[in-house]
Amino acid sequence: MIRSMYTAATGMEAQQLYMDTISNNLANVNTTGFKRQKIEFQDLMYQMLREPGVRNFEGSMASSGIDVGMGVKTGATQRIFETGSMNQTTNNMDLAIEGEGLFQIVMPDGSIAYTRDGSLKRSADGTVVTSAGFPLADQITIPPDASEFLVASDGMVTVMLPGDNGSTEIGQIDLAKFVNPAGLKAIGGNLFVETEASGIPIVATPGTENLGTIRAGFLEASNVQIVEEMVNMISAQRAFEIVSKSIQASEDMLQIANNLKR
Repeated sequence: MIRSMYTAATGMEAQQLYMDTISNNLANVNTTGFKRQKIEFQDLMYQMLREPGVRNFEGSMASSGIDVGMGVKTGATQRIFETGSMNQTTNNMDLAIEGEGLFQIVMPDGSIAYTRDGSLKRSADGTVVTSAGFPLADQITIPPDASEFLVASDGMVTVMLPGDNGSTEIGQIDLAKFVNPAGLKAIGGNLFVETEASGIPIVATPGTENLGTIRAGFLEASNVQIVEEMVNMISAQRAFEIVSKSIQASEDMLQIANNLKR
């Protein structure tokens, strides 16, 4: 009965973490480029009371053993990199990736981070930066007198300059992809960083190497499905309640045992 309490406690802890994951998904339902997380559970080790296949004193072999599980643990929280819906903004500095790929961002320490959030801005010196002020790794700088900032589907950046009849190319935005994007580490601010699990980035022009293309004037919405998360929330709540009943039942059984009289 004491064992059942500890086993049930692992279940309550697991369902609480499940609820935490659901809450984070719902909290970021309007976060640009957010990728929802899915939690995965694994059973814990088993206490073997009788090995399967052992023979009794009569020589016959038991077809199955006797074991008791010790509960549940969280195996992983996997990030789902499905493309979210595209929301039109009519701002040419808002970029969305239609397909696979990530924008490359230079962090203050010089390292490279990755994001699906294409909410770009123009800094005081003309550098194209994110909402947090981090520049693109592609080093795009807009001339002071430029107008009509345009990004083609292949990442080519052009502007109109005074006195020019046509558009002028000022840079190229490349995209990065990973063999295992679920292995990327989220650091907040809609940013991810490379890990050993994700592998090294493959950087190429949009539309090549199975990378997606860029759509200017659009932003990618979160891929959180509200109805699905609400169903998961109800499931987690009911599972938490039934596991807590196991602890209550175990406590009642202990109380009965303690009250036995000779």
